[in-house]
Amino acid sequence: MAVGIDLGTTYSCVAVWHEQHNRLEIIQNDRGNKKTPYVAFTDKQRLIGEDAKNQLAAMNPTNTVFDAKRMIGRKYSDPYIQKHKLLRPFKVISGVDDQPTIVVQHKGQERRLCAE
Repeated sequence: MAVGIDLGTTYSCVAVWHEQHNRLEIIQNDRGNKKTPYVAFTDKQRLIGEDAKNQLAAMNPTNTVFDAKRMIGRKYSDPYIQKHKLLRPFKVISGVDDQPTIVVQHKGQERRLCAE
């Protein structure tokens, strides 16, 4: 048996290879899902996965980050980033060297995060 962990930029998952049965099994997270998306920031904590996704629309859209991987390796001035930032509820600004930078509020402070 072998275990693999994919810490992806959009989703993360864990898989087990069953050599006896010659098959791969994706392990479900604590919510019964095989993929874990989203990160959210609140005044009290950082939420990851389903908890972040579930509070997205109603309670905290501007501090819930998703699909950030699409910004990796691009400049803020890139036309793709300019379109992308209009389609997301979280704020994206120009950072150091024209790098797209995500702005969230966490524990009462502004945090600036690079997609990487």
